[in-house]
Amino acid sequence: MPSTPVPQQLSHVVGSGSAPRPTFAEALSVWGRIGITSFGGPAGQIALMHRTLVDEKKWIDEQRYLSALNFCMLLPGPEAMQLATYVGWRLHGLKGGLAAGLLFVLPGALVVLTLSVLYAAFGKLPLAEAVFVGVKAAVLAIVIEALLRVARRALKGNVEWLIAGAAFVGIFFLKVPFPLIVAAAALVGFWRSRGQSAPATVPPAGVSTAATLRTAAAWLAIWIVPLLIVAALFGTGHVLTEIGWFFSKLAVVTFGGAYAVLAYMAQDVVEHYRWLRPGEMLDGLGLAETTPGPLILVTEFVGFLAAFREGGGNPWAMGLLGAAVTLWATFAPCFLWILVGAPYIERLNAEPRLTSALAAVTAAVVGVILNLTVWFALQVLFAHVGEWRIGPLHVLTPDPATLSFKTLALSLLAAVLLFLLHRGVITTLAICSAIALAWFALGW
Repeated sequence: MPSTPVPQQLSHVVGSGSAPRPTFAEALSVWGRIGITSFGGPAGQIALMHRTLVDEKKWIDEQRYLSALNFCMLLPGPEAMQLATYVGWRLHGLKGGLAAGLLFVLPGALVVLTLSVLYAAFGKLPLAEAVFVGVKAAVLAIVIEALLRVARRALKGNVEWLIAGAAFVGIFFLKVPFPLIVAAAALVGFWRSRGQSAPATVPPAGVSTAATLRTAAAWLAIWIVPLLIVAALFGTGHVLTEIGWFFSKLAVVTFGGAYAVLAYMAQDVVEHYRWLRPGEMLDGLGLAETTPGPLILVTEFVGFLAAFREGGGNPWAMGLLGAAVTLWATFAPCFLWILVGAPYIERLNAEPRLTSALAAVTAAVVGVILNLTVWFALQVLFAHVGEWRIGPLHVLTPDPATLSFKTLALSLLAAVLLFLLHRGVITTLAICSAIALAWFALGW
């Protein structure tokens, strides 16, 4: 595998006015600490890294940090993990990028795996179901908070509002595939930037085209070859092969983070493959919310349960293999995107057409998250949700008689905790779960 060298201009310092470049051991310690404490989703994780890397350690300056963040938001996959990988690459090249990215993911992955095993073993018990009633109710409020947070940042003008509205109508009422919505939004962004020209001086890439192609070929092989081996060993129709293909496809179109992609993922996981039921998707997101690392780790929960139930043989061994295949298919592409694109980040951010496309895609993501919010609310609050169809239109129709007032009360409590009292995600999940557990103990 070709190495990705540390950029020449970083041999002594990371950027203008920054502290001396740390040793690899020093950086490893910091990446480990970030990986263990990176709760709160991408917003909290990006803020944590900014405080640690820019303000405290001064390993990267503000401008380069923000330029890298803009680039990572344009990529599919978890932007916070990719941002960590980029900074690690700037500090110590390939080994730095690998260390930062892996330490950002592995602590949370181990916790999610443990929780998935417990869910498979005890999730059907009344006690566990009572806890997850609280989890689901809290997750609904958390998703609403994410919607409002992203909307405030992304919808800056009338055009952005129109893009968000069109994205919601397309995915909620017309079932337009998420990748097509992203592509259409990007095209609108490119069209809006017509007539704008790049600055007269553009930063050089600092890497040859041949080196870029070698890096791309190596990481494509790292991503795809193990999945081909799985297909050869188990057959193309086996659930492990299907998991590898499905989450590899997902890794290419997961713009907007875990909340946005969940609507797209749930459509196939629940309705097509039937690996999970709708409520179990909410349980998985609730588990991912309680752990450090990217929220997209919810895919590990899906992969474990799918292989546990459909893999044949020893279900626990299959579940572990399903989790491993899912993690590989989900995160190996992240290293491909960053290690290929990292040398070009400062150059790409000087191109107005790309920044305009990013703004349009981010606006479309707001509409997709709104779709997810409505879908979550209906699935959490109502025991039965039907669908009314007329021509190309699809409208979800909940049965009012199946409304759960206890779940509604817990969701309102979670909203108060998040919006008015400004409690954290972990605190909100814990309080709602504890109340649901108390209701169960009282026989309610």
